[in-house]
Amino acid sequence: MRVVTLRDQASALAAQFVPEAGMIGTSLSDAGVELLGQRRGLDAYVTAGKTMGIPILYPWANRLGANTYTAEGVTTTLTPGENGVRADPNGLPIHGVVAAYPGWRVTAESADELVAELDFAADPQLLASFPYPHLVTVAVRLAERTLTVRTTVTATGARAVPLCFGFHPYLQLPDVPRAEWVIEAPPLRHLLLDDVGLPTGESEPQPALSEFLGDKAFDDAYDEVPDGAVFAVSGGGRRIEVHFERGYPATQIFAPTGDDPATRIVCFEPMTAPTDALRRGGYRCARPGEPAVSQFAIHA
Repeated sequence: MRVVTLRDQASALAAQFVPEAGMIGTSLSDAGVELLGQRRGLDAYVTAGKTMGIPILYPWANRLGANTYTAEGVTTTLTPGENGVRADPNGLPIHGVVAAYPGWRVTAESADELVAELDFAADPQLLASFPYPHLVTVAVRLAERTLTVRTTVTATGARAVPLCFGFHPYLQLPDVPRAEWVIEAPPLRHLLLDDVGLPTGESEPQPALSEFLGDKAFDDAYDEVPDGAVFAVSGGGRRIEVHFERGYPATQIFAPTGDDPATRIVCFEPMTAPTDALRRGGYRCARPGEPAVSQFAIHA
């Protein structure tokens, strides 16, 4: 598989993406210091869907509440293990169907930018799990110490395309003890979750957050994220920000605990809709003739 390396012309920042492995971002390094959690590595992502780096979770982020959903007048039944569907430990479909999917086509490439697209209508297996013909284009650019990820969804049939996807940028400060990481988030609405990670329908306001991570764990869902919201992790003189620039009104903050080095990460997930929105509603659509654009950026 070909690894595409992007370089910031004004700094020592470099990024790597692998279009043939689901257009995953595998590295964001600053003068050789890796800022993305490598977890089990690219091989585990390709063979078993074990996420690392910056994977796209498409066409839904996180889990669905059942193996059947009805959206835009169409009912779809999913079968874990078939047509790209993977199940979480509770048997619920998780993170969509394009983990490590090899069918992305590079349409533009330069020293600091990469564009690739995936045609859902060209693969019957993809349509079996998400029957909405469309083209999804991911454009990544590295400039001025910022990695910008722009996603465009274009309906190619007569049916509107539900927007329930997200990204999972695993961030790390490799030279700083986890307890000394400071995480920051804007005021948000905290969505309460049940014991399998699904929203209960209840929520509570959460004020702006700025605190040491310490020994705390996060796997928390939020919505009412405004365009332009900034999340951050900092420590040891380094700061990494995730800017939800456009089209990501929901997020999951994920920071597991444990002795495994693979858990020394924090993630601010840009999501186009909350968990299980494909079943519950509350999502936007890319309608025929109206491409939908979403964009986030990582500033290091």
